[in-house]
Amino acid sequence: MPVAPRTAPPPRSAVDKALDLVEAVSRAPHPVRLTDLAAEVNLHRATAYRILLDLVRRGWVLRAGDRYLPGAAVLRMSASAAGGSLTALARPVLARLSAATSMMVNLQVLEEGGARVIDVVRPERLAMISHLRGELLPVGRFAGPLALLAALEPGARTRWLDGLGEEADGLEREVAEVARTGVAVEHGRNDKLVASVSRAVVPDPGAPVCAVTVVGPDAEFDGPGLARVERELRTATDELVTALTAGATEVDR
Repeated sequence: MPVAPRTAPPPRSAVDKALDLVEAVSRAPHPVRLTDLAAEVNLHRATAYRILLDLVRRGWVLRAGDRYLPGAAVLRMSASAAGGSLTALARPVLARLSAATSMMVNLQVLEEGGARVIDVVRPERLAMISHLRGELLPVGRFAGPLALLAALEPGARTRWLDGLGEEADGLEREVAEVARTGVAVEHGRNDKLVASVSRAVVPDPGAPVCAVTVVGPDAEFDGPGLARVERELRTATDELVTALTAGATEVDR
């Protein structure tokens, strides 16, 4: 009996390829490199890279140095994806920073329109301060979005500054100052009794992965108190950069 010839599987669409990459990143137990992702989903490395650029832009994937991990969009859809994600990597750092400062600490990622709070560690004494987990914080009222914008290349900031009208010029100057100092400080702009200090986590220049923000009563962010918080925050964000890039031996562009 003659054997029927095998038919070739239909070509994968652009959507198939994008979903294959999102699924591969989400099931990985740790941040994964481009070469490994391309091999797992059977794509040419250059093709995988082009698709990942769009996925990073849309928030489905985060890039940390030469590695990729689930983005905020994935985390909002599936808590199970958080096991090997940015939140799992950052949680010990957030907890240590909160203990060292006795303040609330949150983790934010940049999205269209502002920065999304994706994780929070809040001590009992600050239960009266809203944790804002899951909220999109607008540019201009919070330290986190300022820190993330300041970590971008100047030309990349315009998409968040456009449309702010008269506020844009003042905010642009503020972002430039944060870029110079490396730390964003906000006193009572959103809540008169609450202050915050934020620093971006930047494995690659111009490409912030997230921001770590310390939040607490404004009265406790005086000169010495603010200096101590900034010192602890710089240590924590440097530690998170190390955690995100651990094991990287080459830049996998």
